[in-house]
Amino acid sequence: MQNNKGSLVCVGPGMTLGAHMSVRCRSHIENAEVVFTSCHPLMESWIETMNPDVRSLQHLYAEHKDRRITYREMLVRIMAEVRQGKRVVGAFYGHPGVFAQVPHHAIAKAREEGFSAHMEPGISAEDCLYADMGIDPGAFGCQHFETSQFMFYHRRFDPTAYLILWQVALAGDLTISKRISSRGERQILVDLLLQTYPADHLVALYECPTLITDKVRIDWVPLNKLADAQLQPITTLVVPPAQKLSKNTAILAQLEQLHKLEGK
Repeated sequence: MQNNKGSLVCVGPGMTLGAHMSVRCRSHIENAEVVFTSCHPLMESWIETMNPDVRSLQHLYAEHKDRRITYREMLVRIMAEVRQGKRVVGAFYGHPGVFAQVPHHAIAKAREEGFSAHMEPGISAEDCLYADMGIDPGAFGCQHFETSQFMFYHRRFDPTAYLILWQVALAGDLTISKRISSRGERQILVDLLLQTYPADHLVALYECPTLITDKVRIDWVPLNKLADAQLQPITTLVVPPAQKLSKNTAILAQLEQLHKLEGK
């Protein structure tokens, strides 16, 4: 039963300042009683012009601090205002549901306690990547993984499709507290990829601009040089297909037979 007065909406202002925010996102921010933000500082400053009570959550991050602790602290602050019966909005960089644990946890917690809570989509880094790099996910298919999870677990992936690894700068971080992983940790990722891809296979380092005046970063490097590449927390690794698609002749034969039967 959602009968409590407080409410929560998690929105995404998009990736590029002033260019990606939807009308619905802005309306929720303007009509909220409290707005929590976890965005680029310039994005947060812009959001502050839309509502008199905007509170940044970014100060909860700290060097060598376990990010899980930071996420719990964010959740506590958001839910405290919802429980006071306020209309609360959480504005999270890009899309609030993409690589953002707090919005999902906060919405689930609010609903569990009987509050109205939902998410509004925003333009994500994935959306920008397709546009900036000219990739159609329908052409060969795309596989998306968080980089460390890709390393920590046995994952099946297809070298005939694009492989997109998010948060590559944190590759192999077991502490969940680093800003940038070490060269040695990144080399382990490279060695893992070299089991499937050629050493000279060109991969792209992609970064979406925050400001309209900024340039998109698309730097191509051979896979075996990736460990020495300059990475930022926002860098995404794009690994293009290394093999051609192979026809499934058995399935095609079944479909041809079915087509003949249905055509009679």
